[in-house]
Amino acid sequence: MTAPHATPQNAPRTANKRGVARLAAVQALYQMEVTGTGVLDIAAEYENFRLGKDIDGDQYLEADPQWFRAIIAGVVADQRVLDPMIRQSLTEDWPLSRLDSTLRAILRAGIWELRTKKEVPTAVIVSEYVDIAKAFYEEDEPKLVNAVLDRLAFEIRGESRGTRKTPR
Repeated sequence: MTAPHATPQNAPRTANKRGVARLAAVQALYQMEVTGTGVLDIAAEYENFRLGKDIDGDQYLEADPQWFRAIIAGVVADQRVLDPMIRQSLTEDWPLSRLDSTLRAILRAGIWELRTKKEVPTAVIVSEYVDIAKAFYEEDEPKLVNAVLDRLAFEIRGESRGTRKTPR
Protein backbone atom coordinates (compact mmCIF):
# COMPACT_ATOMS: atom_id res chain seq x y z
CA MET A 1 0.00 0.00 0.00
CA THR A 2 1.85 3.05 -1.18
CA ALA A 3 0.15 6.38 -1.28
CA PRO A 4 1.26 8.76 -4.02
CA HIS A 5 1.07 12.48 -3.46
CA ALA A 6 -2.35 13.77 -4.48
CA THR A 7 -2.10 16.98 -6.49
CA PRO A 8 -4.76 19.30 -7.86
CA GLN A 9 -4.68 17.34 -11.11
CA ASN A 10 -5.80 14.12 -9.39
CA ALA A 11 -7.89 15.78 -6.70
CA PRO A 12 -11.43 14.56 -6.08
CA ARG A 13 -13.75 15.11 -9.03
CA THR A 14 -15.74 17.81 -7.24
CA ALA A 15 -13.28 20.63 -6.87
CA ASN A 16 -15.48 22.69 -4.59
CA LYS A 17 -13.87 24.58 -1.73
CA ARG A 18 -15.00 22.07 0.90
CA GLY A 19 -13.77 19.16 -1.23
CA VAL A 20 -10.39 20.82 -1.59
CA ALA A 21 -10.37 21.49 2.17
CA ARG A 22 -11.03 17.79 2.80
CA LEU A 23 -8.15 16.72 0.57
CA ALA A 24 -5.82 19.27 2.18
CA ALA A 25 -6.94 18.16 5.65
CA VAL A 26 -6.11 14.53 4.84
CA GLN A 27 -2.68 15.61 3.60
CA ALA A 28 -2.15 17.75 6.71
CA LEU A 29 -3.25 14.94 9.04
CA TYR A 30 -0.83 12.60 7.30
CA GLN A 31 1.96 15.16 7.64
CA MET A 32 1.12 15.73 11.31
CA GLU A 33 1.31 12.01 12.05
CA VAL A 34 4.59 11.53 10.20
CA THR A 35 6.38 14.67 11.42
CA GLY A 36 4.72 15.34 14.77
CA THR A 37 3.75 18.88 13.72
CA GLY A 38 0.95 20.47 15.76
CA VAL A 39 -2.44 21.70 14.54
CA LEU A 40 -1.64 25.41 14.68
CA ASP A 41 1.66 25.04 12.83
CA ILE A 42 0.22 22.79 10.11
CA ALA A 43 -2.82 25.05 9.63
CA ALA A 44 -0.56 28.08 9.23
CA GLU A 45 1.70 26.23 6.79
CA TYR A 46 -1.17 25.11 4.58
CA GLU A 47 -3.00 28.42 4.66
CA ASN A 48 0.13 30.49 4.01
CA PHE A 49 1.97 28.28 1.53
CA ARG A 50 -0.35 25.69 -0.05
CA LEU A 51 -4.07 26.38 -0.25
CA GLY A 52 -4.70 28.33 -3.45
CA LYS A 53 -0.98 28.74 -4.12
CA ASP A 54 1.30 27.79 -7.02
CA ILE A 55 3.83 25.19 -5.87
CA ASP A 56 6.47 24.02 -8.33
CA GLY A 57 4.19 24.75 -11.28
CA ASP A 58 1.12 23.05 -9.73
CA GLN A 59 -1.71 25.46 -8.98
CA TYR A 60 -3.43 24.35 -5.78
CA LEU A 61 -7.12 25.08 -5.71
CA GLU A 62 -8.81 27.42 -3.26
CA ALA A 63 -10.11 25.71 -0.14
CA ASP A 64 -12.54 26.66 2.58
CA PRO A 65 -10.03 27.52 5.34
CA GLN A 66 -12.57 27.21 8.18
CA TRP A 67 -13.60 23.74 6.97
CA PHE A 68 -9.93 22.73 6.68
CA ARG A 69 -9.14 23.95 10.21
CA ALA A 70 -12.26 22.35 11.66
CA ILE A 71 -11.37 18.95 10.22
CA ILE A 72 -7.76 18.89 11.38
CA ALA A 73 -8.52 20.31 14.83
CA GLY A 74 -11.57 18.07 15.25
CA VAL A 75 -9.74 14.90 14.23
CA VAL A 76 -6.88 15.64 16.62
CA ALA A 77 -9.28 16.45 19.48
CA ASP A 78 -11.47 13.37 18.87
CA GLN A 79 -8.84 10.82 17.81
CA ARG A 80 -9.34 8.74 20.97
CA VAL A 81 -12.99 8.33 19.98
CA LEU A 82 -12.43 7.95 16.24
CA ASP A 83 -9.74 5.24 16.33
CA PRO A 84 -11.83 2.72 18.30
CA MET A 85 -14.68 3.31 15.85
CA ILE A 86 -12.36 2.48 12.94
CA ARG A 87 -10.93 -0.50 14.82
CA GLN A 88 -14.36 -2.02 15.44
CA SER A 89 -15.22 -1.62 11.75
CA LEU A 90 -12.18 -3.56 10.58
CA THR A 91 -11.73 -7.33 10.64
CA GLU A 92 -9.63 -8.85 13.42
CA ASP A 93 -6.86 -9.75 10.99
CA TRP A 94 -6.68 -6.14 9.77
CA PRO A 95 -5.93 -3.91 12.79
CA LEU A 96 -5.83 -0.13 12.63
CA SER A 97 -2.04 -0.20 12.94
CA ARG A 98 -1.87 -2.14 9.67
CA LEU A 99 -3.42 0.77 7.75
CA ASP A 100 -0.95 3.31 6.42
CA SER A 101 -0.99 6.89 7.68
CA THR A 102 -2.85 8.25 4.66
CA LEU A 103 -5.65 5.72 4.95
CA ARG A 104 -5.98 6.38 8.69
CA ALA A 105 -6.18 10.13 7.95
CA ILE A 106 -8.94 9.60 5.36
CA LEU A 107 -10.99 7.42 7.70
CA ARG A 108 -10.52 9.68 10.72
CA ALA A 109 -11.56 12.79 8.78
CA GLY A 110 -14.57 11.06 7.23
CA ILE A 111 -15.81 9.69 10.54
CA TRP A 112 -15.25 13.03 12.25
CA GLU A 113 -17.45 14.71 9.63
CA LEU A 114 -20.13 12.04 9.94
CA ARG A 115 -20.21 12.63 13.70
CA THR A 116 -20.08 16.42 13.77
CA LYS A 117 -21.35 17.86 10.48
CA LYS A 118 -24.96 16.69 10.58
CA GLU A 119 -25.96 19.36 8.06
CA VAL A 120 -23.86 17.67 5.37
CA PRO A 121 -25.61 14.72 3.72
CA THR A 122 -24.12 11.30 4.42
CA ALA A 123 -23.77 10.54 0.72
CA VAL A 124 -21.70 13.69 0.19
CA ILE A 125 -19.28 12.87 3.01
CA VAL A 126 -18.84 9.22 2.01
CA SER A 127 -18.46 10.06 -1.70
CA GLU A 128 -15.93 12.81 -1.12
CA TYR A 129 -13.70 10.65 1.09
CA VAL A 130 -13.94 7.73 -1.34
CA ASP A 131 -12.85 10.15 -4.08
CA ILE A 132 -9.92 11.26 -1.91
CA ALA A 133 -8.95 7.61 -1.44
CA LYS A 134 -9.06 7.20 -5.23
CA ALA A 135 -6.66 10.15 -5.56
CA PHE A 136 -4.12 8.26 -3.46
CA TYR A 137 -4.81 4.60 -4.22
CA GLU A 138 -5.63 2.45 -7.22
CA GLU A 139 -6.46 -0.86 -5.55
CA ASP A 140 -8.81 -1.88 -2.72
CA GLU A 141 -8.36 1.08 -0.39
CA PRO A 142 -11.23 3.18 -1.83
CA LYS A 143 -13.53 0.17 -1.33
CA LEU A 144 -12.34 -0.11 2.29
CA VAL A 145 -13.00 3.60 2.86
CA ASN A 146 -16.49 3.21 1.37
CA ALA A 147 -17.29 0.14 3.48
CA VAL A 148 -16.03 1.59 6.77
CA LEU A 149 -17.66 5.00 6.31
CA ASP A 150 -20.91 3.48 5.09
CA ARG A 151 -21.04 1.10 8.08
CA LEU A 152 -20.27 3.86 10.55
CA ALA A 153 -22.72 6.28 8.90
CA PHE A 154 -25.44 3.76 9.65
CA GLU A 155 -24.33 3.52 13.29
CA ILE A 156 -23.80 7.26 13.76
CA ARG A 157 -26.67 8.70 11.71
CA GLY A 158 -29.01 5.78 11.22
CA GLU A 159 -28.39 5.91 7.49
CA SER A 160 -25.79 4.75 5.05
CA ARG A 161 -24.88 6.21 1.70
CA GLY A 162 -28.16 5.27 0.10
CA THR A 163 -30.49 4.11 2.86
CA ARG A 164 -32.10 5.35 6.03
CA LYS A 165 -32.91 3.29 9.07
CA THR A 166 -36.65 2.74 9.15
CA PRO A 167 -38.53 3.20 12.44
CA ARG A 168 -39.85 0.01 14.03
